[in-house]
Amino acid sequence: MSWDWEKLKSQQDSKKVVPPQVENFFKKFSKFKITGLPIVILVIFVLFVASSIFYTIGVDEVGIVQRFGKYVKITQPGLNFKLPAGIEKVTKVKVRRVYKREFGFSSLRSGEKQRLSSQSDIENISLMLTGDLNVALVPWIVHYRINDPYNFLFKIRDVDFLLSDMSEAAMRLVIGDRSINEVISKRGEIADEAKRVLQAELDKSEAGISIVTIEMEKTNVPEAVQPSFNEVNQAVQEKEKLIYQAKEEYNKALPEAKGEAERTIKAAEGYALDRVNRAKGDASRFVSLYNEYVNAKDVTKRRMYLEMLQELLPKLGNKYIIDANQKNLLPFLNLEKQTGAVKNEK
Repeated sequence: MSWDWEKLKSQQDSKKVVPPQVENFFKKFSKFKITGLPIVILVIFVLFVASSIFYTIGVDEVGIVQRFGKYVKITQPGLNFKLPAGIEKVTKVKVRRVYKREFGFSSLRSGEKQRLSSQSDIENISLMLTGDLNVALVPWIVHYRINDPYNFLFKIRDVDFLLSDMSEAAMRLVIGDRSINEVISKRGEIADEAKRVLQAELDKSEAGISIVTIEMEKTNVPEAVQPSFNEVNQAVQEKEKLIYQAKEEYNKALPEAKGEAERTIKAAEGYALDRVNRAKGDASRFVSLYNEYVNAKDVTKRRMYLEMLQELLPKLGNKYIIDANQKNLLPFLNLEKQTGAVKNEK
């Protein structure tokens, strides 16, 4: 059987599928005539859709994605994708930024948001009653960070209003437990206690806020009571001065009294020791004499008699020994005067 190769080849060529060419596509598309305005609108629509689909989250923030108003997820820093606008919405929350809120004073520059309406509102916030029924002006600053973006956005209607009220309530609670002197001198301790109280209340409210620190500014008293307060301070200082002087005198007199007491005790101990030693010596001497007296009673008795006379006779003055047979005592009456005259002449 002979094959018709040319016929077979032509059949295969007719069955080949030729891909569409670019030139043919443009030729077909050129049949539809589009003016410039629709093209611009089309390009703008494409750009809008692209911009609403892709978004970027900064390194210090996170993105809260809502689909038809309902919370969906949290996206992390970087380039992210979402459904077009109208379907999904992204709210960026700065979770690493430390925010500052001032109470009792205002250092905001022009152009910044002013929280308080007037100077009187600022002073009313800082005006507080202490535990000893004194009035003090207590300004402070709250530094905080957003630690839970979901609670921060959806759990509380107005987080700023809640933070303001709770900060003021916490500070008034702490100040109300302390005296005016403690409020002025122990600001660091008060700030730590206020931070603890405020954080506990915010956690209960699920505000999504973490208090970094509370900074106490200079505490003072109102101008109306400043003169009286100064007088009280002067009286307190005078009191402390007198107490210091009394303590100084006490510290000076106490060692002297202790030294005198010690000296008296030592003198008494020395006197007691001397008396004891003398008593022991006298006792030993008496025992020795007694032993000698026992051994030779007559000799000892005579010696003791003579020693006693030797001790007593010098104390008796002039002595006259008269014979028992002497009858006439008149010549002896002027003997002492004559003896005195003879001594004077000499």
